[in-house]
Amino acid sequence: MTSLSAEQRRALDDRLSQRFIALDPAGYFLIKLDRSTGELIAEHYSNAIDDRGLATDPDTGEVLSCRGAGPREPVAIYRGRTAKELGMALTEGEGPHPISCLDHALYLGRELQKAECCLADGSDYIQD
Repeated sequence: MTSLSAEQRRALDDRLSQRFIALDPAGYFLIKLDRSTGELIAEHYSNAIDDRGLATDPDTGEVLSCRGAGPREPVAIYRGRTAKELGMALTEGEGPHPISCLDHALYLGRELQKAECCLADGSDYIQD
């Protein structure tokens, strides 16, 4: 296998981000940085999955918008000083654990690592 340039790596990553991913019935996360405390934050939101594979509000049945149609309250908020610490809070110890799909766990690990780098270097974090 040949190594990729930074541009090729970004293009591959962008292409792979466009694939279909079944949503995690256990919910989704919004990842944020708290620079004042030096922490990564993962807000966990519940959802249901309808027969079309779309995330819906478990209370109303309405399809959830990626464009922020309205404020929802997280069911749990997790905090950690590093991606590893936060990842362990999400997957280890006494349950229940808020992740039920392996691809979701891999995605969160990648995003938490990216968020940790942004926290360390002061750059803006944008969740993929």
